[in-house]
Amino acid sequence: MAKVSKNSRVGQRAANAGSGRDFVKVVKSIKNPETGKYTYKEVMIHKDKVKEFFASK
Repeated sequence: MAKVSKNSRVGQRAANAGSGRDFVKVVKSIKNPETGKYTYKEVMIHKDKVKEFFASK
């Protein structure tokens, strides 16, 4: 089997545009105002919406 060059794989990235590589796992710590304890919210979201996730409460 022949090797595939890195340059030829660049063209395949457009074909994989809808794949799971566009999603990231983010973890947000949320402090409970009554007890002072922290809980963590883990979510898989699209990489373009990360700033919106952290901006919201």
